[in-house]
Amino acid sequence: MKGKIMKGIAGFYYVNVAGSGLYECKAKGIFRKEKIKPLVGDEVEMEVLDETEKSGNIERILPRRNELIRPAVANIDQALVIFAVADPKPHFNLLDRFLVMMERKEIPAVLCFNKMDIAKPEEAEELEEIYCTCGYPLIMTSALTMENVESIRDLLRGKTTAVAGPSGVGKSSLINLLQPEARMETGSISRKIARGKHTTRHSELIYIEDGSYIMDTPGFSSLYVNDFEKEELKMYFREFAPYEGACRFNGCSHVHEPGCAVKQAVEERKIHRIRYENYLEMYRELKEKKKY
Repeated sequence: MKGKIMKGIAGFYYVNVAGSGLYECKAKGIFRKEKIKPLVGDEVEMEVLDETEKSGNIERILPRRNELIRPAVANIDQALVIFAVADPKPHFNLLDRFLVMMERKEIPAVLCFNKMDIAKPEEAEELEEIYCTCGYPLIMTSALTMENVESIRDLLRGKTTAVAGPSGVGKSSLINLLQPEARMETGSISRKIARGKHTTRHSELIYIEDGSYIMDTPGFSSLYVNDFEKEELKMYFREFAPYEGACRFNGCSHVHEPGCAVKQAVEERKIHRIRYENYLEMYRELKEKKKY
């Protein structure tokens, strides 16, 4: 029997089988021996142990289209990256790190900026200026007024979408609007009461409609981009692509070399300075990382 892992908690995996429902499964010991861990989003073959109790064993993980380490998920069609326009203001460096991660995994990313109901026009304009110019689809929403919530629903149709973003941006509120049965925490429950619950501590697939799933991932506050070499980084800033080969030196890093077409584009405001400065910071991190 084939199904999709919707959630994994404390060694149990909850596998959805079309037409049959949700089964609580354990992974066979062979996975531990081979150091393979089933991930939320995995398509699996399972053996039913008890149909009444809806329990089973995962016997095989089908080939993955892609996988992420943080969040630990597989088979993503796209990522919906949610930040707030204001309160809190967008952390551009964190946002760009996430986009680099998605570019590296070749997962399309859509940017959603929530809380438009409290945004100033110039704040929204700045976001469009930074990210529309480098080709990312961008949706401005308000969970409070329902602005553009249906646009997000259309975007999710027929896909498995990882929803990610830092805490406090209205991510859970938007997911609740898309799927009221998800009943996600919206911050009204005190942290003390919520501690220890399986709320946003794990990744979980949420069913929207046939063929459409959203994967809520734990709020992140830091993201280290350090599992590749510094020379690769420029490939993941898509607005640099038109200038590749136009620099004075072959293999230009776009950091310190004279006659750099990318630096010239920054000066001419064809590439946004915020994006370029975030590139420099990540480049420095990669350059300084310890070699093992």
